[in-house]
Amino acid sequence: MKELTFPFDGRQLMRRRRAIKNQLLSDGSTRIKKKIAVLAGSTADDVVKALELFLLDAGIEPEFRISEYNRFYESAVFGDPELEEFAPDIVYIHTTSRNLTLLPQSPSETQERTDELLMEQSEVFRQIWTGTAERFGCPVIQNNFELPLFRRTGNWDGWGAAGQSAFIQRMNVMVSDYARSHSGFYVNDISYLSAAVGLEKWHDPQVWYLYKYAMSLDVIPDLAYSLAGIIKSIYGRNKKVIALDLDNTLWGGVIGDDGQEGIDLGQETAAGQSFCELQSFLKGYRDMGVLLSVCSKNEHENALLGLDHPESILRPDDFVSIKANWDPKDQNLSRTAEELGLLTGSFVFVDDNPAECAIVEAQLPDVTAVRAESVRDTMYTLSRGGWFEVTSLTEDDLRRSEQYAANAKRTAQQKQFADYGEYLLSLDMEAEIGEFLPVQLSRITQLTNKSNQFNVTTRRYTLQEMEAVSTDSSRIAICGRLHDKFGDNGIVSVVIGRCEGDTLHIELWLMSCRVLKRDMELAMLDELVRRCRERGIGRIIGYYYKTPKNAMVSELFGSFGFTRESLSENGDSVWTLDTEGYENRNKVIRIKENSNG
Repeated sequence: MKELTFPFDGRQLMRRRRAIKNQLLSDGSTRIKKKIAVLAGSTADDVVKALELFLLDAGIEPEFRISEYNRFYESAVFGDPELEEFAPDIVYIHTTSRNLTLLPQSPSETQERTDELLMEQSEVFRQIWTGTAERFGCPVIQNNFELPLFRRTGNWDGWGAAGQSAFIQRMNVMVSDYARSHSGFYVNDISYLSAAVGLEKWHDPQVWYLYKYAMSLDVIPDLAYSLAGIIKSIYGRNKKVIALDLDNTLWGGVIGDDGQEGIDLGQETAAGQSFCELQSFLKGYRDMGVLLSVCSKNEHENALLGLDHPESILRPDDFVSIKANWDPKDQNLSRTAEELGLLTGSFVFVDDNPAECAIVEAQLPDVTAVRAESVRDTMYTLSRGGWFEVTSLTEDDLRRSEQYAANAKRTAQQKQFADYGEYLLSLDMEAEIGEFLPVQLSRITQLTNKSNQFNVTTRRYTLQEMEAVSTDSSRIAICGRLHDKFGDNGIVSVVIGRCEGDTLHIELWLMSCRVLKRDMELAMLDELVRRCRERGIGRIIGYYYKTPKNAMVSELFGSFGFTRESLSENGDSVWTLDTEGYENRNKVIRIKENSNG
C-alpha cells in the first residue's frame, strides 16, 4: 500500500490507522500469523498500532502482548506467566536511553566509577537477553540507545570520562558486540534513526512527563517502520531485485543524444561525482546478494556503451538482466521476473521519470517504485526503505548475482538442444544431499522463509527452530546443494519430515526457483525414500497447502507417484507413497559420494 511505503506521512497514517487496517484486512491477502511480545520500558501502545499496519502490508498478521509498564527486566529475568503462555514468535524489547538508570549523573564522576556503572548497566541488559532467550526461545529484537538532546558540558559530553553521550555510545558498542556473537538477536538501530529524523524532532520531554512515551509521537511511525524491516527480513519478506533506469538515473544526460563522452559521470564535475557515488552505493547492494537489473527505454548498444564508460562503477556483468528497448517498462519488468523465476513483488524499480514510476505502479501494484529525483534522494530512500534489511548474510547471498548470471548461461545453452534430457545431461550436474550441518543452518532458515512458489506447505522457521529440527531424532531433515559446469548454485532444496511409527509426515518441501526443471526434486525424493527405508518407514504422507503463490506445486506429489487421498474445497490436498517397490527417478544428476549423513 502506497501510504505505508517510505517516505510516508506519519501523522496522516496514525490518523487513518483504523481505516487503513480495515482496508488491509479486507484485501483478500493470505498472511502468516506471528505472535509478538513487547517488553516495554515506556508506553508502547502507539508503537504496536503503527507496527501492525506495516506488518499487515508485508503479509504478516501480528498478535501482540505488551508487558506491564516498565516491567521489562522482571518479565525477562523472573518470568511473566501471561507472556509465557502467549508463546511469542518474536520478543521486542522496547527500551531507550530513558531506561539507562545508571547514567553518570555528575560530570565530576571519575573514570573508574563511570566504568563500574557501565559494567553494571551492561550486566542488567545481558540478564534480560539471557532470560528472554531461555524463557521464550525465539528471535529477540533490542533497541539500542539514542543520544540525549541536552548536554551540560557541550562537546565534552561525547568523549569525557563521565559524559552521558559517551556512556550511551559505549552501551551501543556493547549491544552491537552482543548481537554479533548471539544468533537470533537483532538490533533496532534507533541511534541512527534518531539522528536521521533529528534529535530535536525525536525528543519530546512533555509526552514523557504526561504519557511516558520515550520519543515524540510524530516519530513513532518511523520507529515502527524500522522495526518492521527487521521482522520482515526474519520471515523472508525482503525485496530481491533493484531494477534501474539509466539516463539521468545512473548517469547525467541521455546516452543516445550525448554519446558516451557526453554523459555526466566521473570526477570532473560535481554531478558526475554524485552519480559515481550512487553507482558505488548500488554495487554494495549487489555484493550483499541483491540482484541488479536494467529497465531502460534505450537502444541496447547505447545502454552497454554507457555501462562501459571509463568512469562507470557498474559494469554490464553486474546486472543479471539488461532490458534496454522501447517496450513499456512494466512489460520489461514482468519479463525479467519470469526469466529469473521471481515474482514482480520482489522488485524495487528506480527511475527519474515520475510518469514511468506511475505507469509501473498502476500496471504492477506489487512493484515498489522509487522516484530518482536526485542522487541524494535515491540513496536515502533505498537506505530508509527497509526493502533489503539484513538479518543474516550467508555465503549464498554473497554469490547470488554470480548464480543468476550462470543461470543465464544455462538458458543460452538450452537453446542449443532439441532434446531437453540431453540438455540436462550436458549441464554435468552433481548434487550434495545430506543432513543439516551447523554452518548451513542460516542459509537453510533463510531459504524456508524466502521460498514461496516451490513450497508445498510454506511453513516458516526461525533459526532456533531450525537448530532444534536438525538435532531432533524424530525427524528426517535433508538439504541439497547443486553444482554444474557453470557454477555452484548453493543450497537449493530442503525437505523435513516427522516420523510417527512407520509413517513419515512431510512438514516442509521446498526448492529455489532458480533450479526449476533440472530434476533436483527427484534427487531429493530418491534420498528421502532411501533414508525412510533405513528407518523402517514404509509410508510417506505429503501435504499441499494452497497459497496465492504456490500453485506450481499443487500436483508435485502426484508427479512423484504419490496417490491423492483427499482434496479440500480450499485446494489443500493429502498424498501418500509406499516406499516398498519405489525405484529411483533421478537420471541426470550425480550424487556426490561423501554427502553428509
